[in-house]
Amino acid sequence: MDKIQMTTPLVEMDGDEMTRILWKMIKDDLILPYVDLKTEYYDLGLVNRNDTNDQVTIDSANAAKKYGVAVKCATITPNAARMDEYKLKEMWKSPNGTIRAALDGTVFRTPIIVKGIEPCVKNWKQPITLARHAYGDVYKNTEIKVSGKGKAYLVFEDENGETIKELVHEFKGPGVLQGMHNTDKSITSFARSCFNYALDTKQDLWFATKDTISKKYDHTFKDIFQKIFDEEYKSKFEEAGITYFYTLIDDAVARVMKAKGGFIWACKNYDGDVMSDMVSSAFGSLAMMTSVLVSPDGIYEYEAAHGTVQRHYYKHLKGEETSTNSVATIFAWSGALRKRGELDNNNELIKYADALEKATIGTIESGKMTKDLALISSLDNITTLNSEEFILEIKKNLDKELA
Repeated sequence: MDKIQMTTPLVEMDGDEMTRILWKMIKDDLILPYVDLKTEYYDLGLVNRNDTNDQVTIDSANAAKKYGVAVKCATITPNAARMDEYKLKEMWKSPNGTIRAALDGTVFRTPIIVKGIEPCVKNWKQPITLARHAYGDVYKNTEIKVSGKGKAYLVFEDENGETIKELVHEFKGPGVLQGMHNTDKSITSFARSCFNYALDTKQDLWFATKDTISKKYDHTFKDIFQKIFDEEYKSKFEEAGITYFYTLIDDAVARVMKAKGGFIWACKNYDGDVMSDMVSSAFGSLAMMTSVLVSPDGIYEYEAAHGTVQRHYYKHLKGEETSTNSVATIFAWSGALRKRGELDNNNELIKYADALEKATIGTIESGKMTKDLALISSLDNITTLNSEEFILEIKKNLDKELA
């Protein structure tokens, strides 16, 4: 068959450790034989980030702005141990955080549903997508350990020197104090990303905070979402046949446990951090979770939700066999290629992306899977495959899909 042609490049962000090994296998076996792949390549492996003083991460984010669609391999966010292991100049920031800040984006994480990997919540029949606001709150907090008696104030001084001062607490003894913030600009971007993604995927959108307790902080989130929805998106949602509604976070948690799925659940930063882990675990595996960063002006960056699979990489380096799940990374590629096809009106590329996902799911549902899935699958007659065998089995099914 002739290779599928691309008109606009993808931004390709290579990564680290075992996912970097899988990245090359996926390209060599599942993409390059079928697609005349055009990418603008950036090596976000830790060695190259260190060599370029992390400029390569900034360059890749700017390229994503230029081309509109990117696909990213999992990368290392270094700690003290990694500083020594890789002889780093400094403890470089999370590439995901750098790219997210550059694109002003929101992260959407969705479980991949396959027969034989049943959710722990029995009534969940469709994926639940978590949209996490990735700015501010406790992640950019300021903390003080209080040693004894005294008064704590929250103080704001505007550019003209005018101040607002509120008593937080009068301490009678030791304690702790925390200050956190958010901005209307960031909340607005979060809201638009959520509304746009709901329209793009034709799913209902939920949003939840605790505005009954946090009458200014959380209520601001609620008000901004509602204002933008009413002014910019209400008619679009009605036309698409989808809904938006706000509820308290505790009500959302109760509802989600009884829901069937098939919607987007937007959460503030901490809520989204916790709930995305709960949802991914309850659906079966973090290795079966897609992640896409969406900016309010429509830039998409696809990746797997998991890390670099360090333990398997060390086994690989020793020449030992690994059985590493590549599904989320495959879906990062299929998602990016589909979006590129949609933006370029390239139906052949869209069909290929659909076929790749169908072949991947079909491989698992036929009983052929990696070890992590074999341990939790309810299917009979399971064949456990190593990392490369699994990808080659998908290739066989992909050939059938494309025939």
